[in-house]
Amino acid sequence: MGVQKLYAGAKLRETRTDLGLTQKAFAEKLSISLPYLNQMENNHRPISSAVILALVQEFGFDVSALAIGDGERMVTDLREALADPLFKDAAPALLDLRLVATNAPAVGRAFLALHRAYMQTNERFASLDEALDTGEVRPGASPWEEVRDFFHYCDNYIDAVDRAAERFVGDRSADAAIADALSDLEVTLRLVADDTKIRSFDPANRTLTLSSTAPLPTRRFQALHQIALLTKADLLDATLDLARFQSDQARDIAKIGLANYFAGASLMPYTAFLTAAKSTRHDLEKLAHTYGASLEQVAHRLSTLQRPGAKGVPVFFVRVDQAGTITKRHSATRLQFARYGGACPLWNVHTAFETPGQFIRQLAETPDGVRYLCLARDVTHGGGAWRAPVRRYAIGLGCEISHAVDFVYSDGLDTSDASAFEAIGISCRICPRTDCHQRSLPPLERTLQIDHNRRQTLPYDVLD
Repeated sequence: MGVQKLYAGAKLRETRTDLGLTQKAFAEKLSISLPYLNQMENNHRPISSAVILALVQEFGFDVSALAIGDGERMVTDLREALADPLFKDAAPALLDLRLVATNAPAVGRAFLALHRAYMQTNERFASLDEALDTGEVRPGASPWEEVRDFFHYCDNYIDAVDRAAERFVGDRSADAAIADALSDLEVTLRLVADDTKIRSFDPANRTLTLSSTAPLPTRRFQALHQIALLTKADLLDATLDLARFQSDQARDIAKIGLANYFAGASLMPYTAFLTAAKSTRHDLEKLAHTYGASLEQVAHRLSTLQRPGAKGVPVFFVRVDQAGTITKRHSATRLQFARYGGACPLWNVHTAFETPGQFIRQLAETPDGVRYLCLARDVTHGGGAWRAPVRRYAIGLGCEISHAVDFVYSDGLDTSDASAFEAIGISCRICPRTDCHQRSLPPLERTLQIDHNRRQTLPYDVLD
Protein backbone atom coordinates (compact mmCIF):
# COMPACT_ATOMS: atom_id res chain seq x y z
CA MET A 1 0.00 0.00 0.00
CA GLY A 2 1.44 3.38 -1.02
CA VAL A 3 1.92 6.23 1.38
CA GLN A 4 -0.87 8.78 1.18
CA LYS A 5 0.36 12.22 0.14
CA LEU A 6 -0.53 15.07 2.45
CA TYR A 7 -2.09 18.15 0.88
CA ALA A 8 -2.81 20.81 3.49
CA GLY A 9 -2.25 24.11 1.74
CA ALA A 10 -5.03 25.93 3.61
CA LYS A 11 -3.58 24.91 7.00
CA LEU A 12 -0.09 25.91 5.87
CA ARG A 13 -1.38 29.29 4.69
CA GLU A 14 -3.31 29.76 7.94
CA THR A 15 -0.18 28.97 9.98
CA ARG A 16 1.87 31.53 8.05
CA THR A 17 -0.83 34.19 8.45
CA ASP A 18 -1.11 33.53 12.20
CA LEU A 19 2.67 34.02 12.48
CA GLY A 20 2.44 37.29 10.57
CA LEU A 21 5.02 36.20 7.99
CA THR A 22 5.21 36.89 4.28
CA GLN A 23 5.65 33.98 1.91
CA LYS A 24 9.29 34.95 1.41
CA ALA A 25 10.05 35.10 5.14
CA PHE A 26 8.15 31.87 5.79
CA ALA A 27 10.03 30.07 3.00
CA GLU A 28 13.36 31.22 4.45
CA LYS A 29 12.39 29.91 7.88
CA LEU A 30 11.54 26.53 6.34
CA SER A 31 14.70 26.50 4.18
CA ILE A 32 12.74 26.07 0.96
CA SER A 33 12.32 28.18 -2.16
CA LEU A 34 9.48 30.68 -2.53
CA PRO A 35 7.99 28.89 -5.59
CA TYR A 36 8.00 25.60 -3.68
CA LEU A 37 6.12 27.17 -0.77
CA ASN A 38 3.63 28.78 -3.14
CA GLN A 39 2.95 25.41 -4.78
CA MET A 40 2.37 23.73 -1.39
CA GLU A 41 0.05 26.51 -0.20
CA ASN A 42 -2.03 26.07 -3.36
CA ASN A 43 -2.02 22.26 -3.08
CA HIS A 44 -0.07 21.81 -6.28
CA ARG A 45 2.47 19.86 -4.24
CA PRO A 46 2.09 17.74 -1.10
CA ILE A 47 3.73 18.88 2.12
CA SER A 48 7.04 17.06 2.41
CA SER A 49 8.36 15.41 5.55
CA ALA A 50 11.27 17.89 5.56
CA VAL A 51 8.82 20.81 5.68
CA ILE A 52 6.80 19.17 8.46
CA LEU A 53 10.02 18.66 10.46
CA ALA A 54 10.98 22.30 9.90
CA LEU A 55 7.54 23.43 11.09
CA VAL A 56 7.98 21.46 14.29
CA GLN A 57 11.55 22.64 14.94
CA GLU A 58 11.06 26.30 14.03
CA PHE A 59 7.57 26.97 15.35
CA GLY A 60 6.67 24.06 17.63
CA PHE A 61 3.96 23.12 15.14
CA ASP A 62 1.53 20.39 16.21
CA VAL A 63 1.60 17.83 13.41
CA SER A 64 -1.89 16.62 14.35
CA ALA A 65 -3.20 19.97 13.09
CA LEU A 66 -2.60 18.65 9.57
CA ALA A 67 -5.22 15.91 10.07
CA ILE A 68 -7.92 15.77 7.42
CA GLY A 69 -10.82 15.57 9.86
CA ASP A 70 -12.02 19.14 9.25
CA GLY A 71 -11.94 18.62 5.50
CA GLU A 72 -13.90 15.40 5.68
CA ARG A 73 -16.52 17.02 7.88
CA MET A 74 -16.87 19.87 5.43
CA VAL A 75 -17.18 17.47 2.48
CA THR A 76 -19.99 15.66 4.31
CA ASP A 77 -21.74 18.93 5.11
CA LEU A 78 -21.38 20.12 1.51
CA ARG A 79 -22.73 16.84 0.12
CA GLU A 80 -25.80 17.10 2.33
CA ALA A 81 -26.45 20.71 1.41
CA LEU A 82 -26.00 19.93 -2.29
CA ALA A 83 -28.46 17.05 -2.07
CA ASP A 84 -31.11 19.77 -1.94
CA PRO A 85 -33.34 19.56 -5.06
CA LEU A 86 -32.31 23.15 -5.73
CA PHE A 87 -28.99 21.78 -7.05
CA LYS A 88 -30.46 18.86 -8.99
CA ASP A 89 -28.92 19.94 -12.29
CA ALA A 90 -25.81 21.61 -10.94
CA ALA A 91 -24.42 19.50 -8.10
CA PRO A 92 -20.61 19.38 -8.32
CA ALA A 93 -18.69 16.11 -8.27
CA LEU A 94 -17.22 14.72 -5.08
CA LEU A 95 -13.73 15.60 -6.31
CA ASP A 96 -14.74 19.25 -6.61
CA LEU A 97 -16.07 19.24 -3.05
CA ARG A 98 -12.80 17.82 -1.77
CA LEU A 99 -10.93 20.58 -3.62
CA VAL A 100 -13.10 23.22 -1.94
CA ALA A 101 -12.61 21.68 1.51
CA THR A 102 -8.86 21.46 0.97
CA ASN A 103 -8.06 24.62 -1.00
CA ALA A 104 -10.80 27.03 -0.02
CA PRO A 105 -12.42 26.05 3.30
CA ALA A 106 -13.57 29.63 3.94
CA VAL A 107 -15.56 29.49 0.71
CA GLY A 108 -17.06 26.16 1.79
CA ARG A 109 -18.12 27.59 5.15
CA ALA A 110 -19.61 30.64 3.45
CA PHE A 111 -21.63 28.40 1.10
CA LEU A 112 -22.92 26.34 4.02
CA ALA A 113 -23.92 29.50 5.87
CA LEU A 114 -25.76 30.71 2.76
CA HIS A 115 -27.57 27.40 2.37
CA ARG A 116 -28.58 27.42 6.04
CA ALA A 117 -30.01 30.90 5.57
CA TYR A 118 -31.95 29.65 2.54
CA MET A 119 -33.31 26.67 4.49
CA GLN A 120 -34.29 28.83 7.43
CA THR A 121 -36.08 31.29 5.18
CA ASN A 122 -38.02 28.53 3.43
CA GLU A 123 -39.04 27.04 6.76
CA ARG A 124 -40.29 30.40 7.95
CA PHE A 125 -42.21 30.95 4.72
CA ALA A 126 -43.88 27.56 5.12
CA SER A 127 -44.82 27.78 8.78
CA LEU A 128 -45.19 31.50 9.56
CA ASP A 129 -47.02 33.04 6.62
CA GLU A 130 -48.86 35.48 8.79
CA ALA A 131 -45.63 36.75 10.28
CA LEU A 132 -44.31 37.79 6.90
CA ASP A 133 -46.74 40.70 6.81
CA THR A 134 -45.48 42.01 10.13
CA GLY A 135 -41.83 42.04 9.12
CA GLU A 136 -40.89 39.77 11.99
CA VAL A 137 -39.33 37.07 9.85
CA ARG A 138 -35.65 37.64 9.07
CA PRO A 139 -33.54 35.30 6.93
CA GLY A 140 -30.39 33.73 8.25
CA ALA A 141 -29.19 30.79 10.24
CA SER A 142 -30.92 30.25 13.55
CA PRO A 143 -28.87 31.16 16.63
CA TRP A 144 -28.88 27.51 17.72
CA GLU A 145 -27.47 26.37 14.38
CA GLU A 146 -24.82 29.10 14.45
CA VAL A 147 -23.64 28.00 17.90
CA ARG A 148 -23.76 24.34 16.92
CA ASP A 149 -21.52 25.02 13.95
CA PHE A 150 -19.13 27.04 16.10
CA PHE A 151 -18.43 24.04 18.34
CA HIS A 152 -18.54 21.70 15.34
CA TYR A 153 -15.71 23.44 13.54
CA CYS A 154 -13.72 23.90 16.76
CA ASP A 155 -13.63 20.09 17.05
CA ASN A 156 -15.69 20.54 20.23
CA TYR A 157 -12.47 21.61 21.99
CA ILE A 158 -11.93 25.16 23.29
CA ASP A 159 -8.28 25.23 24.35
CA ALA A 160 -8.24 28.42 26.43
CA VAL A 161 -11.35 27.47 28.39
CA ASP A 162 -10.21 23.86 28.86
CA ARG A 163 -6.81 24.88 30.23
CA ALA A 164 -8.37 27.53 32.47
CA ALA A 165 -10.64 24.87 33.99
CA GLU A 166 -7.69 22.56 34.57
CA ARG A 167 -5.76 25.35 36.32
CA PHE A 168 -8.85 26.27 38.36
CA VAL A 169 -9.19 22.77 39.86
CA GLY A 170 -5.49 22.05 40.25
CA ASP A 171 -4.87 19.14 42.62
CA ARG A 172 -8.19 19.58 44.42
CA SER A 173 -11.38 17.61 44.05
CA ALA A 174 -14.21 19.31 42.23
CA ASP A 175 -16.15 19.68 45.50
CA ALA A 176 -13.17 21.34 47.20
CA ALA A 177 -12.65 23.66 44.22
CA ILE A 178 -16.33 24.65 44.29
CA ALA A 179 -16.27 25.32 48.05
CA ASP A 180 -13.08 27.40 47.81
CA ALA A 181 -14.36 29.41 44.83
CA LEU A 182 -17.70 30.21 46.47
CA SER A 183 -15.89 31.25 49.65
CA ASP A 184 -13.52 33.55 47.73
CA LEU A 185 -16.49 35.05 45.88
CA GLU A 186 -18.42 35.44 49.15
CA VAL A 187 -21.31 33.53 47.62
CA THR A 188 -23.69 31.57 49.84
CA LEU A 189 -24.89 28.20 48.56
CA ARG A 190 -28.50 27.20 49.30
CA LEU A 191 -30.25 23.93 48.50
CA VAL A 192 -34.00 24.20 47.95
CA ALA A 193 -36.44 21.42 47.13
CA ASP A 194 -37.53 22.86 43.79
CA ASP A 195 -38.20 20.50 40.90
CA THR A 196 -38.77 23.35 38.38
CA LYS A 197 -35.66 25.52 38.85
CA ILE A 198 -32.26 23.78 38.80
CA ARG A 199 -30.09 26.85 39.40
CA SER A 200 -30.59 30.53 40.20
CA PHE A 201 -28.17 33.24 41.29
CA ASP A 202 -29.05 36.46 43.13
CA PRO A 203 -26.24 38.98 42.47
CA ALA A 204 -27.54 41.42 45.06
CA ASN A 205 -27.54 38.93 47.92
CA ARG A 206 -24.63 36.87 46.53
CA THR A 207 -26.70 33.72 46.85
CA LEU A 208 -26.52 30.65 44.60
CA THR A 209 -29.58 28.42 44.88
CA LEU A 210 -29.53 24.85 43.57
CA SER A 211 -32.35 22.33 43.49
CA SER A 212 -31.86 19.61 46.09
CA THR A 213 -33.99 17.29 43.92
CA ALA A 214 -31.39 17.39 41.14
CA PRO A 215 -28.79 14.58 41.15
CA LEU A 216 -25.45 15.41 42.79
CA PRO A 217 -23.52 15.44 39.46
CA THR A 218 -26.02 17.98 38.14
CA ARG A 219 -25.62 20.19 41.22
CA ARG A 220 -21.82 20.07 40.88
CA PHE A 221 -22.07 20.95 37.21
CA GLN A 222 -24.43 23.86 37.79
CA ALA A 223 -22.27 25.28 40.59
CA LEU A 224 -19.23 25.18 38.29
CA HIS A 225 -21.28 26.80 35.52
CA GLN A 226 -22.09 29.75 37.78
CA ILE A 227 -18.47 29.99 38.94
CA ALA A 228 -17.41 30.22 35.29
CA LEU A 229 -19.80 33.14 34.74
CA LEU A 230 -18.51 34.92 37.86
CA THR A 231 -14.76 34.29 37.55
CA LYS A 232 -14.07 33.68 33.84
CA ALA A 233 -16.31 36.29 32.24
CA ASP A 234 -13.40 38.02 30.47
CA LEU A 235 -12.13 34.72 29.04
CA LEU A 236 -15.60 33.71 27.86
CA ASP A 237 -16.22 37.12 26.29
CA ALA A 238 -12.83 37.08 24.52
CA THR A 239 -13.64 33.66 23.06
CA LEU A 240 -17.05 34.91 21.94
CA ASP A 241 -15.46 37.96 20.31
CA LEU A 242 -13.29 35.70 18.17
CA ALA A 243 -16.34 33.68 17.07
CA ARG A 244 -18.02 36.78 15.56
CA PHE A 245 -21.60 35.57 15.92
CA GLN A 246 -24.22 37.18 13.72
CA SER A 247 -26.65 37.99 16.54
CA ASP A 248 -26.64 38.79 20.24
CA GLN A 249 -28.92 35.81 20.79
CA ALA A 250 -26.38 33.42 19.27
CA ARG A 251 -23.67 34.99 21.44
CA ASP A 252 -25.79 34.53 24.57
CA ILE A 253 -26.47 30.90 23.71
CA ALA A 254 -22.78 30.30 23.03
CA LYS A 255 -21.89 31.84 26.40
CA ILE A 256 -24.05 29.19 28.07
CA GLY A 257 -22.21 26.57 26.03
CA LEU A 258 -18.79 27.91 27.05
CA ALA A 259 -19.78 28.04 30.74
CA ASN A 260 -21.01 24.46 30.40
CA TYR A 261 -17.70 23.57 28.76
CA PHE A 262 -15.81 25.06 31.71
CA ALA A 263 -18.00 23.14 34.13
CA GLY A 264 -17.39 19.80 32.41
CA ALA A 265 -13.66 20.47 32.07
CA SER A 266 -13.45 21.38 35.77
CA LEU A 267 -15.37 18.30 36.83
CA MET A 268 -13.13 16.13 34.66
CA PRO A 269 -9.75 17.92 34.21
CA TYR A 270 -8.17 17.14 30.85
CA THR A 271 -4.86 15.45 31.70
CA ALA A 272 -6.16 13.35 34.59
CA PHE A 273 -9.34 12.41 32.77
CA LEU A 274 -7.45 11.38 29.61
CA THR A 275 -5.20 9.14 31.71
CA ALA A 276 -8.20 7.62 33.49
CA ALA A 277 -10.03 7.06 30.20
CA LYS A 278 -7.08 5.13 28.80
CA SER A 279 -6.48 3.08 31.97
CA THR A 280 -10.16 2.05 32.26
CA ARG A 281 -10.44 1.45 28.49
CA HIS A 282 -13.17 4.08 28.38
CA ASP A 283 -15.46 2.36 30.86
CA LEU A 284 -18.10 5.07 31.23
CA GLU A 285 -19.51 3.74 34.51
CA LYS A 286 -16.07 3.60 36.15
CA LEU A 287 -15.26 7.11 34.93
CA ALA A 288 -18.61 8.40 36.19
CA HIS A 289 -17.95 6.91 39.64
CA THR A 290 -14.37 8.25 39.76
CA TYR A 291 -15.33 11.82 38.90
CA GLY A 292 -18.78 12.02 40.45
CA ALA A 293 -20.27 12.72 37.05
CA SER A 294 -23.22 11.40 35.08
CA LEU A 295 -22.87 9.02 32.16
CA GLU A 296 -23.91 11.78 29.77
CA GLN A 297 -21.32 14.17 31.21
CA VAL A 298 -18.61 11.53 30.82
CA ALA A 299 -19.61 10.69 27.25
CA HIS A 300 -19.69 14.37 26.31
CA ARG A 301 -16.28 14.95 27.91
CA LEU A 302 -14.77 12.09 25.91
CA SER A 303 -15.86 13.91 22.74
CA THR A 304 -13.81 16.98 23.76
CA LEU A 305 -10.44 15.24 24.16
CA GLN A 306 -8.89 16.95 21.14
CA ARG A 307 -6.03 18.93 22.74
CA PRO A 308 -3.15 19.35 20.24
CA GLY A 309 -0.31 17.03 21.18
CA ALA A 310 -2.44 15.11 23.69
CA LYS A 311 -5.51 13.90 21.83
CA GLY A 312 -7.70 11.09 23.07
CA VAL A 313 -9.36 8.44 20.95
CA PRO A 314 -11.48 10.23 18.33
CA VAL A 315 -15.13 9.50 19.10
CA PHE A 316 -18.57 10.65 18.10
CA PHE A 317 -21.17 11.66 20.67
CA VAL A 318 -24.86 12.24 20.15
CA ARG A 319 -28.01 12.66 22.22
CA VAL A 320 -31.49 12.03 20.81
CA ASP A 321 -34.96 12.37 22.27
CA GLN A 322 -37.74 9.83 21.96
CA ALA A 323 -38.89 11.36 18.68
CA GLY A 324 -35.44 10.75 17.20
CA THR A 325 -34.50 14.44 17.17
CA ILE A 326 -30.79 15.04 17.68
CA THR A 327 -30.33 17.50 20.57
CA LYS A 328 -26.53 17.21 20.96
CA ARG A 329 -23.95 16.01 18.50
CA HIS A 330 -20.26 16.02 17.73
CA SER A 331 -17.97 13.77 15.77
CA ALA A 332 -14.18 13.65 15.70
CA THR A 333 -14.52 10.58 13.44
CA ARG A 334 -15.50 10.33 9.79
CA LEU A 335 -19.10 9.67 10.85
CA GLN A 336 -21.09 12.89 10.46
CA PHE A 337 -24.67 13.45 11.53
CA ALA A 338 -27.47 14.74 9.39
CA ARG A 339 -28.00 18.48 9.66
CA TYR A 340 -31.57 18.25 8.44
CA GLY A 341 -34.10 15.53 9.19
CA GLY A 342 -33.69 12.49 11.41
CA ALA A 343 -30.82 10.05 11.80
CA CYS A 344 -30.71 6.55 10.34
CA PRO A 345 -33.38 4.36 12.04
CA LEU A 346 -31.07 1.33 11.92
CA TRP A 347 -28.65 2.97 14.35
CA ASN A 348 -28.75 1.44 17.84
CA VAL A 349 -29.22 4.78 19.61
CA HIS A 350 -32.92 4.61 18.72
CA THR A 351 -33.40 1.26 20.48
CA ALA A 352 -31.80 2.34 23.76
CA PHE A 353 -35.22 3.36 25.11
CA GLU A 354 -36.36 -0.28 24.83
CA THR A 355 -33.72 -1.55 27.28
CA PRO A 356 -33.42 1.08 30.04
CA GLY A 357 -30.34 0.97 32.22
CA GLN A 358 -28.27 -1.12 29.79
CA PHE A 359 -25.52 -0.38 27.31
CA ILE A 360 -26.31 -1.57 23.78
CA ARG A 361 -23.41 -2.46 21.47
CA GLN A 362 -23.48 -2.38 17.70
CA LEU A 363 -20.96 -3.00 14.97
CA ALA A 364 -21.95 -0.75 12.10
CA GLU A 365 -20.75 0.15 8.62
CA THR A 366 -21.57 3.39 6.78
CA PRO A 367 -21.98 3.62 2.99
CA ASP A 368 -18.39 4.84 2.59
CA GLY A 369 -17.17 1.49 3.96
CA VAL A 370 -15.97 2.82 7.34
CA ARG A 371 -16.75 0.55 10.28
CA TYR A 372 -17.60 1.62 13.82
CA LEU A 373 -18.17 0.36 17.33
CA CYS A 374 -21.35 2.08 18.52
CA LEU A 375 -22.66 2.28 22.11
CA ALA A 376 -26.07 3.49 23.21
CA ARG A 377 -27.68 4.04 26.61
CA ASP A 378 -30.85 5.70 27.86
CA VAL A 379 -30.59 8.60 30.34
CA THR A 380 -33.23 10.53 32.28
CA HIS A 381 -33.32 14.14 33.45
CA GLY A 382 -35.64 15.70 36.00
CA GLY A 383 -38.20 14.09 38.23
CA GLY A 384 -37.71 14.22 41.99
CA ALA A 385 -41.36 14.68 42.81
CA TRP A 386 -44.76 13.26 42.02
CA ARG A 387 -45.81 14.35 38.54
CA ALA A 388 -42.58 16.28 38.05
CA PRO A 389 -41.63 16.22 34.37
CA VAL A 390 -39.07 13.60 33.38
CA ARG A 391 -37.06 14.09 30.19
CA ARG A 392 -35.82 10.90 28.56
CA TYR A 393 -32.96 10.78 26.11
CA ALA A 394 -30.62 8.25 24.58
CA ILE A 395 -26.92 8.92 24.23
CA GLY A 396 -24.70 7.39 21.58
CA LEU A 397 -20.93 7.09 21.66
CA GLY A 398 -18.58 5.33 19.31
CA CYS A 399 -15.29 5.11 17.51
CA GLU A 400 -13.89 3.76 14.27
CA ILE A 401 -13.21 0.06 14.48
CA SER A 402 -9.43 0.55 14.44
CA HIS A 403 -9.77 2.04 17.95
CA ALA A 404 -12.28 -0.52 19.26
CA VAL A 405 -9.62 -2.36 21.26
CA ASP A 406 -9.28 0.80 23.39
CA PHE A 407 -12.86 0.35 24.59
CA VAL A 408 -13.87 -2.27 27.13
CA TYR A 409 -17.16 -2.60 25.25
CA SER A 410 -15.40 -4.31 22.35
CA ASP A 411 -14.59 -7.38 24.46
CA GLY A 412 -16.25 -10.49 23.08
CA LEU A 413 -17.08 -8.94 19.70
CA ASP A 414 -15.60 -10.37 16.53
CA THR A 415 -14.55 -7.20 14.74
CA SER A 416 -12.87 -9.24 11.99
CA ASP A 417 -16.19 -10.73 10.83
CA ALA A 418 -17.56 -8.51 8.06
CA SER A 419 -21.02 -10.07 8.41
CA ALA A 420 -21.25 -8.82 12.01
CA PHE A 421 -21.47 -5.19 10.86
CA GLU A 422 -24.91 -3.72 10.27
CA ALA A 423 -25.40 -1.36 7.35
CA ILE A 424 -26.36 2.13 8.56
CA GLY A 425 -26.46 5.51 6.84
CA ILE A 426 -26.50 9.20 7.67
CA SER A 427 -30.03 10.08 6.59
CA CYS A 428 -32.36 8.68 3.99
CA ARG A 429 -32.18 11.74 1.74
CA ILE A 430 -28.43 11.33 1.10
CA CYS A 431 -27.96 7.60 1.75
CA PRO A 432 -27.05 5.72 -1.44
CA ARG A 433 -28.20 2.29 -0.22
CA THR A 434 -30.96 1.06 -2.51
CA ASP A 435 -31.88 -2.11 -0.61
CA CYS A 436 -32.63 -0.67 2.84
CA HIS A 437 -35.89 -1.98 4.28
CA GLN A 438 -36.20 0.99 6.68
CA ARG A 439 -35.91 3.70 4.07
CA SER A 440 -38.47 6.45 4.78
CA LEU A 441 -38.04 8.34 1.51
CA PRO A 442 -36.05 7.82 -1.67
CA PRO A 443 -32.58 9.27 -2.10
CA LEU A 444 -32.44 12.62 -3.83
CA GLU A 445 -31.18 12.89 -7.38
CA ARG A 446 -31.92 9.23 -8.13
CA THR A 447 -34.38 7.95 -10.68
CA LEU A 448 -37.27 5.84 -9.36
CA GLN A 449 -39.05 3.02 -11.14
CA ILE A 450 -42.58 2.15 -10.03
CA ASP A 451 -44.27 -1.08 -11.04
CA HIS A 452 -47.99 -0.99 -10.20
CA ASN A 453 -48.27 -4.74 -10.59
CA ARG A 454 -45.57 -5.58 -8.06
CA ARG A 455 -44.93 -4.62 -4.44
CA GLN A 456 -41.71 -5.28 -2.56
CA THR A 457 -40.56 -3.95 0.80
CA LEU A 458 -40.37 -0.51 -0.82
CA PRO A 459 -43.00 0.62 -3.36
CA TYR A 460 -40.30 1.62 -5.85
CA ASP A 461 -36.93 0.61 -7.26
CA VAL A 462 -34.02 3.03 -7.14
CA LEU A 463 -32.14 3.13 -10.42
CA ASP A 464 -28.52 4.17 -10.84
